Amino acid sequence: SCKVFFAKDPLKIERAQGQYMFDEKGEKYLDCINNVAHVGHSHPYVIKAATKQMELLNTNSRFLHDNLVQYAQRLTATLPEKLSVCYFVNSGSEANDLALRLARRYHGHQDVITLE
Repeated sequence: SCKVFFAKDPLKIERAQGQYMFDEKGEKYLDCINNVAHVGHSHPYVIKAATKQMELLNTNSRFLHDNLVQYAQRLTATLPEKLSVCYFVNSGSEANDLALRLARRYHGHQDVITLE
């Protein structure tokens, strides 16, 4: 039940750098769909920060850790007061699921309109 984005001519992406992805033939593609809009692929600062964190602890957000609280405080300090709550999730799918559950709870409706 899982579809490949390019079913007629699927891409086999082997690496990425900055805003580009490269297939097995070295062909370059502008990445407009992955989570790289802010810093791109293989950004040295992100790699350094991720390595530093993984050397300390490599887990998801189900366990308590001071870094989660500190990050939430730094993040909410940049936002309007109404946006003072953070939910940390592991994926876009989890974020969408949580958003739907929150909206349904708040409004009491179950209907959803979405684009395919």
